[in-house]
Amino acid sequence: MPWIDWYNSLSKPAWTPAPATIGAIWQVLYPIILVSFAVVFVQALRGRVPWWVAVPFGINLIANLVFTPIQFGLRNIPLASVDILVVWGTIVWMMVVIWPRIPWVAVAQLPYFAWVSIATVLQLSITVMNWGR
Repeated sequence: MPWIDWYNSLSKPAWTPAPATIGAIWQVLYPIILVSFAVVFVQALRGRVPWWVAVPFGINLIANLVFTPIQFGLRNIPLASVDILVVWGTIVWMMVVIWPRIPWVAVAQLPYFAWVSIATVLQLSITVMNWGR
């Protein structure tokens, strides 16, 4: 079954955004993520920020990238829920550790944090609504 048919067959909250809306949101967020994460990684490589400041950015990047294969490839909703909690938690961690060093990078994460907060509630709701399926 194609992923979209599988996704459409899941029970979801009434407020679930359309897949096209979700895609449009990520089209706005990915450039922000690209620029702000690149700044952090470059500054860490140059020794201008401690390497440990880049750690939550790296974990977040990996967790973000593996969400889609987990959710739509493996179709493992509970594991995708764990993954999105990691994404959410690392955004908070990122903002805390970068704020004293590069405050604009912390502020740039606010739209990402807002969307992932909504997406986390959505993912957890879908998990509960489809438990045992």
